Amino acid sequence: MIDGFTLVLIGVATLAGVLCVVLGLVGRKPADLTILAVALVEVLLLVQVVISLVAPAVGNHPTGNLAEFWVYLATACLMPPAAIAWALTDRSRWSTVVLGVGALAIAVMAYRMNQIWTVQLA
Repeated sequence: MIDGFTLVLIGVATLAGVLCVVLGLVGRKPADLTILAVALVEVLLLVQVVISLVAPAVGNHPTGNLAEFWVYLATACLMPPAAIAWALTDRSRWSTVVLGVGALAIAVMAYRMNQIWTVQLA
């Protein structure tokens, strides 16, 4: 895994999450900006999937639990579309909070996936 890319993913997911949670808690409905921020997280996750598929071919093999890695990646890829769909159909402040919590969860999962990929976990 490219550590720099993972840091960008974690940073974008955290920023998007904080933005969505704050806007939701102050009573704002989900703006296009919040939905686009979480959509950007999804695009970055798709890039991470491609990197994860290509990395072993160039000699960068994972060192941790591979099953755990793919479960995190699949979960992280399924959360944003579900949250975005709900935000688009519901348009309430709570759907904005859900967008934010989903993005923050993705930041944590991305950090954990990077640990699995780069650090041997006994």
